[in-house]
Amino acid sequence: MTTARLPLFPLNSVLFPGLVLPLNIFEERYRAMMRDLLKGADSGDDASSSPEDEPRRFVVVAIRDGREVATTAPGMPDSTTMAERGPAAGFGPDPVQAFHRVGCIADAATIREREDGSYEVLATGTTRVKILSVDASGPYLTAEVEELPEEPGDDAGALAEGVLRAFRSYQKRLAGARERSLTTGAELPDEPSVVSYLVAAATVLDIPAKQRLLQAPDIATRLREELKLLRAETAVIRHLPSLPAVDLTRAPTSPN
Repeated sequence: MTTARLPLFPLNSVLFPGLVLPLNIFEERYRAMMRDLLKGADSGDDASSSPEDEPRRFVVVAIRDGREVATTAPGMPDSTTMAERGPAAGFGPDPVQAFHRVGCIADAATIREREDGSYEVLATGTTRVKILSVDASGPYLTAEVEELPEEPGDDAGALAEGVLRAFRSYQKRLAGARERSLTTGAELPDEPSVVSYLVAAATVLDIPAKQRLLQAPDIATRLREELKLLRAETAVIRHLPSLPAVDLTRAPTSPN
């Protein structure tokens, strides 16, 4: 398996391959990370290569136990008055225990620095990884990660067709619950891996459920679980007056 040491970005959400991730960066530890990414400081970069030719990679991992944003002094939400500082602030003495062990590499296509020193970032999930270890010795957390293979499993193609049918029914129920017309904006894909991640990202589920989908051992297993979830969620929606809107390709902007 391919391993690498990459910057680690913990979030109160799950990133899937193919999902677009907007970030609002204001904490110093993550500002330092973005500065290094802009300089081509990704540990996988070759010093002789041009930073513009290299992906700006970091690992997004869902938080199991901790805070996405470090705590501040009482009554002072300003990040400049943080009572807890450092790369592991909010994640306890052993940060690796605060995170789920499977995350996703993100490639930051856009990193824009604002006048106040914060950053606006737009990244895309690319590859699932297993978190082997976490290092808190630098200005931000880094992790030793191992890429996870995308095994198809049994009957992935047929399962993808069933999931797409269930997902369309789920979308219609959502649109009805919101009293809105159904507009997807594009035809849904039919490649099993893409279907599995699109549905995982677009379905209204809690973090543990989404994490289980991310770390499924193969595509077919993920699709089987999604089929169960979609049927259950569609049944539940019938009894709800309204549900939150869902964007098929974007996650909520994270205030980091």
